[in-house]
Amino acid sequence: MHGRSLCLLVILSLLAPLRVGSQTERRASDSQITSDFAIRWPTIIQTPDVGPGTSPVRPPLRSPGIIGFQGVARAARTIFSGTVTAIERHPATHGQPIETVAITFHVENAIRGTTPGSDLTISQWIGLWSGGQRYRVGERVLLFLYPLSKLGLTSCVAWPTGRFNVDGQGRILLSAQHLVSFRKDPVLGGKSHARFSDFALAVRRASEEE
Repeated sequence: MHGRSLCLLVILSLLAPLRVGSQTERRASDSQITSDFAIRWPTIIQTPDVGPGTSPVRPPLRSPGIIGFQGVARAARTIFSGTVTAIERHPATHGQPIETVAITFHVENAIRGTTPGSDLTISQWIGLWSGGQRYRVGERVLLFLYPLSKLGLTSCVAWPTGRFNVDGQGRILLSAQHLVSFRKDPVLGGKSHARFSDFALAVRRASEEE
């Protein structure tokens, strides 16, 4: 009996290093797979040349800092309110190497970059549309748009901070995020809705403080 126990102890002592070695190799293999995946799959993939409004194809892992109204107003080349009248998807071509969406607005009020009563068509990279920057025909909005990129594309400043819904009474509605971002603005701070003239005044103040 004593001899059997001794034999079992010897066998177990020989197998133990093999098990430890196998587990170590498995952990090393798993670590290598994780490392390879991280290298081959970057966290953020940038969009093609869409100017300062660039957004990742996949949502970023970190959110941008809060941008106040002054920052939004200074970054915008075009500021207006209007109604969406047409939406058209354009495939990539030789002259335009990426797929885009053309959105046409009938401009009702304008502060910068366009005139009231005109029709304005902007081009947006399809990736932004897929990521949530969408419009629908008949929708009324107030937009702060970046300058055109080299490809003639634009997007809302600090999306979604540079976009506002307009209700049936013509009031510009401020979301919870707007309330946080603009809480220090002397004109818009603390308001859940405002007139277009309030925005024009706020933009003028932001310009005078440059």
